[in-house]
Amino acid sequence: QVQLLESGGDLVQAGWSLRLSCSVRGGNFGLAIMGWYRQAPGKQRELVATITPEGTTNHADYVKGRFNISRESAKRMVKLQMDSLKVEDTAVYYCRLSYRGRSENYWGQGTQVTVST
Repeated sequence: QVQLLESGGDLVQAGWSLRLSCSVRGGNFGLAIMGWYRQAPGKQRELVATITPEGTTNHADYVKGRFNISRESAKRMVKLQMDSLKVEDTAVYYCRLSYRGRSENYWGQGTQVTVST
């Protein structure tokens, strides 16, 4: 059984920074593609960033230069460093685990990030 637990969400002011963490229990973390997604009220869930088992990262255009995804294999954790936060970054942020060539994927329960003016 794979379980993902996000933490680090908070209410902050625009321009501030936050670091989200996702702890992974179960599964093969060393083979997992990890991702952060977000969903704002009334909007569809969207990709924020992904990182492969080899450490290759991909960031959505709207967060490039401000957010950075990283993984710590020894701790089975993936993190999202968010700098220069904007009001439009307000959303519930979800962690996702998937594997190449396999349909199974797992989601965490989400952590709320609210950015105020």
